[in-house]
Amino acid sequence: MSVIKHKEQRVGVFIDTQNLYHSAKNLHRAKVNFGQIVKDAVAERALIRAVAYVIATESGEERAFFEALGKAGIETKTKNLQIFAGGAKKADWDVGLAVDAIKLAPKLDAVVIVSGDGDFVPLVEYLKFHEGCQVEVVAFGKSASSKLIEMADDFIDLDSEARRYLLGGMRRRERKGGAESGEETRS
Repeated sequence: MSVIKHKEQRVGVFIDTQNLYHSAKNLHRAKVNFGQIVKDAVAERALIRAVAYVIATESGEERAFFEALGKAGIETKTKNLQIFAGGAKKADWDVGLAVDAIKLAPKLDAVVIVSGDGDFVPLVEYLKFHEGCQVEVVAFGKSASSKLIEMADDFIDLDSEARRYLLGGMRRRERKGGAESGEETRS
């Protein structure tokens, strides 16, 4: 599946950071190169906004990561990790990502959802059929919802070129010293 992408298209990129982080960690024991993902998703079109939905912990250890996303031109929207009595934790941005995509849709020609979460299928349907947007999905195919992939106008499978989109883990075994390329935008 491939759609025509032209330079005049206005693109919004919405990143489900937790989904990509956990997919990369579980599938490849690596971290994500978000800067490269956004660059390839935009594909030389007019980027209107790139937003990463992130979770902040009490320790604040993720601050450097958030700053690195900003330096890569990716806006961050932060939500605090909720910890309930008994130790259960909740960190979910699905509704926030969906609302932002719907609010920005009238200003966009293409919406890129960077997530493999099947919960976004109704969002993809809405954006395509009610807003007239081209909807593209970027995710690790091995952990992405088949229904989400099927519903999208285009799908970039990060597993097909994992080395391009990962830092550490898989990449670390390949290098023989020196700094990792793109390290500033990992999760």
